[in-house]
Amino acid sequence: MSGKTNLAAYNNHQYYPGAGWLKRTLWFYVNALIFKTSLFPSSALKVFLLKLFGAKLGQGLVLRHRLNIKYPWFLIVDDYSWIGEGVWIDNLVPVKIGAHVCLSQGAMLQTGNHDFSKIAFDLITGGIVLEDGVWIGAKALVCPNIIAAEHAVLTAGSVATKNLEAYFVYQGNPALKVKKREIEADDFMLVKEVC
Repeated sequence: MSGKTNLAAYNNHQYYPGAGWLKRTLWFYVNALIFKTSLFPSSALKVFLLKLFGAKLGQGLVLRHRLNIKYPWFLIVDDYSWIGEGVWIDNLVPVKIGAHVCLSQGAMLQTGNHDFSKIAFDLITGGIVLEDGVWIGAKALVCPNIIAAEHAVLTAGSVATKNLEAYFVYQGNPALKVKKREIEADDFMLVKEVC
């Protein structure tokens, strides 16, 4: 016999959001007024504000507009990564993004979920790691507890429910490995390495 979900019984007292109510409230308004709009296109301003709220960010970071970042103090992004328009980083727990990572338009990194087998719909969290050179396609979803190994690709609209192996392309819902990722060196880079 199955029970019934009772959302009135839900509580997440075991979860700690990493900051007190004042910092979370201030971030809520900064996120809403600066990040979630198209009024402030400057990456420099956004990088400054994220660092002010505790994010650990590398150099050359590109941040587009209409972003939604849950908690900057749980965010680490290495050098020269791109976070595209409309990306949602729902980081209830730490998210680490390596160097030269691309999050395309509307991509979502989801660190929280609910235990549907529990009457009170208990909160479940799990971090996400995107290693160097990963590309998360437009409108793709990365679920909690996922590691995308270096240079893995999650194609547009796909859903990562399991770890992604290095140098492979994944597609679908749930995402399946479809082919090896081959990266060609361009002539400029080859000349630069020879010199």
